[in-house]
Amino acid sequence: MKKRIVSGKTLRNLEGSLFMLPWLLGFLAFLAFPLLFSLYMSFHNVKVLPKQMKYDYVGLQYFKSILFESSALYDIIIPFFQEAIIMIPVIIVFSLLMAILLNQKLRGRMLFRAIFFLPVIFSTGYVLTEFVNQGEGSLGFLERYELANYLDTFLGDSSWTTPIKQVLNRFVLVLWFSGVQIIIFLGGRQTISASAYESARIDGASPWEVFWKITLPAMAPFILLNLIYTVVDLFTYPFNPIMDLIGSGQGAYGYNSALVWIYFMIIIVFLSIVVLFYIKLSRNRTGARR
Repeated sequence: MKKRIVSGKTLRNLEGSLFMLPWLLGFLAFLAFPLLFSLYMSFHNVKVLPKQMKYDYVGLQYFKSILFESSALYDIIIPFFQEAIIMIPVIIVFSLLMAILLNQKLRGRMLFRAIFFLPVIFSTGYVLTEFVNQGEGSLGFLERYELANYLDTFLGDSSWTTPIKQVLNRFVLVLWFSGVQIIIFLGGRQTISASAYESARIDGASPWEVFWKITLPAMAPFILLNLIYTVVDLFTYPFNPIMDLIGSGQGAYGYNSALVWIYFMIIIVFLSIVVLFYIKLSRNRTGARR
């Protein structure tokens, strides 16, 4: 009988599956079951008894109460969305510019890279909470230069006034939340061939033209990756008011579970809008070049 020879592609697939297996087992054991169990609790009134937990089926009651009978979620989530819409492009643009600067051949660039990545190591929930509680999260230039009054005059009674002030007041947090994005952009920048820049310089292209026609198009996949990461990071960071709302209902397990799943779906919808907006901009840019 002839022996069957396993192809190289099959071996590579098996090798990749083996590397994924620990994560998959951990996901099934520690994340999948709690997720499904929280979904189950969202349809029940959960009571903790001395010897057991009692589940009384209530259907969609909690979902209806949160979405249609109370404004607590809307009062929090609308200003938070406005703040996120401002912070996301600021973080992406800042991270991209820093990655381009840190990619330059300068003395001590490894030290600067480490400094920008340090907040990722230390920005745990407790450390970041203490950092802001001690008054270190604000630069204070709104009050120092009376910029708040200019914003009030320029924006008037707009609902965007407060979110813009919040972002400017906590701009240090924008720097803290840019570490991973800078590393991703830095890795993406290093994938661009040096010959492309040499050819552009020989053709007489200016640095501005090089950025728009070589650097930015080549970084497009990394921009999308950072957009997704930034959205998820902002929606789960310690000062997210919705997380406080979820944690405030002590003992109301069913209600909190319903709130968590509503918030999860909101994140999915918001993330989908961001990705679709990015894809549309990319297509328009590609069509304009043609």
